[in-house]
Amino acid sequence: MTNKNSSFQERLKNADRHQWIWFAVWMIALALFAFWARTAWVLIPIPFIFDIYITKFIPWTFWKKSKNPIVRRTMEWVDAILFALVAVYFINTFFFQNYQIPTSSLEKSLLVGDFLAVSKLSYGPRAPMTPLSFPLAQHTMPIIGGRSYLDRPQWRYRRLRGFGNVKRDDIVVFNFPAGDTVALNMQAVDFYSLAKQNPLGSAGVRADVRRYGEVVFRPVDRRENYVKRAIGLPGEIIELRNDSVFINGQFTSNPPLVQHNYMIQTDGTMISPQLFKELGINKDDYLVSERDQLGRIIESHKVQDLTGLRSEDMERIGLQRQDGNNGLVYVSIPMTQAMVVSLKTRPFVWSIVKEKEQPGLGIYYPIHYRTGWTRDTFGPLWIPKRGSTIYFDTDVAFKVAAYERPIKNYEGNDFEFRNGRVYINGQVAESYTFKLDYYFMMGDNRHNSADSRNWGFVPEDHIVGQPMLIWLSLEKDNGWFNGKIRWNRLFRSAKK
Repeated sequence: MTNKNSSFQERLKNADRHQWIWFAVWMIALALFAFWARTAWVLIPIPFIFDIYITKFIPWTFWKKSKNPIVRRTMEWVDAILFALVAVYFINTFFFQNYQIPTSSLEKSLLVGDFLAVSKLSYGPRAPMTPLSFPLAQHTMPIIGGRSYLDRPQWRYRRLRGFGNVKRDDIVVFNFPAGDTVALNMQAVDFYSLAKQNPLGSAGVRADVRRYGEVVFRPVDRRENYVKRAIGLPGEIIELRNDSVFINGQFTSNPPLVQHNYMIQTDGTMISPQLFKELGINKDDYLVSERDQLGRIIESHKVQDLTGLRSEDMERIGLQRQDGNNGLVYVSIPMTQAMVVSLKTRPFVWSIVKEKEQPGLGIYYPIHYRTGWTRDTFGPLWIPKRGSTIYFDTDVAFKVAAYERPIKNYEGNDFEFRNGRVYINGQVAESYTFKLDYYFMMGDNRHNSADSRNWGFVPEDHIVGQPMLIWLSLEKDNGWFNGKIRWNRLFRSAKK
């Protein structure tokens, strides 16, 4: 014991000023982080840091003394890679994360191919919920495939202090709520919509492994990342009337670059790819791809020939007829209002009509209840708020359809509805008080966005962060030497 104490005291005495300074820096950083995280668990590494910088009983860098140069070089790489992985994991978890826009649901505010720096600090970073995971992999290992995380341990939801809360019209990155259950062969479609479309429901999807693939469950923070705009906030009533959003009965203006699908009627003239490009309309928006009998991909314009269509049918859908000529019509072309105004100036364009969806054509939330809602006419629907209570006294069937998922899947209760009565955790329930805040998210490309109109509310524990900056933007339709990089979008704000 005397020798050990002597050795300890000698090492303390031999530690130079540089070592003590670095140890002090780490202590201050850990103390600040513990205060921010409101937990003392982050102080556990203190003895190890003390040994690394001061006492050095454990030979942390033993390989530096090796006489074998191959061992030294290999361990230098291992040391650098491990440090980088830990640093990336820490930064991604608590500060910033990269995200790439995969779909056109937010065009023209954010474009397919935009690479975003997403701030975790805007709304406060979540403490890790599935802590044992591979850095930079959301749920699947790159190259080799398979899960990139371990199911256990699972930690409860807790959010650290941030700079603010989600506000209306914020663009938000979040974990896809309906992505808790995934059919691996059809990950682009949420499991509940697949079950709705299958005659045998969820059992039919699970049984047809060849078509749908294995059905797996994913923890909250391992679900796919989505990005949409927060339209409805906790406790509000949202409603869409003919494409216009009303919050608590009051009209709310659309974002400036919101898009809708239009029919474009011309005198028979085909619109050139160059004009579409000038307007900012992507190839995927005006072309359809099909395979011929030889398996080749054939692209054609989204055009319908109106020859033979009766004049009364033309008038009914808002199209014109001139000198016995019906012209031709492009269908389902997404455009902003500015694009519509610009295109109307072309002499060969006869009319531009916003498309309307008929009830029953789409799958809209709540998917297990017939509402007759469409993408343009939706609601009214109350958005749950933490501490608010719903009562199962009137419209019980609708309330069950709308709020069963939050109560059961997001807040962890057993939920049953039988014989007109609601049972929560085995007890008859006349009411329920929500534990979380919820949000209603929508895309700016209103007619081409799978959002809360389709799969419901986004719980607060699914919120990841707010896009702050576009640091790279690539146009998939162009080559590297032909406008692949959208230089005018680099280092622009991603918050609008």
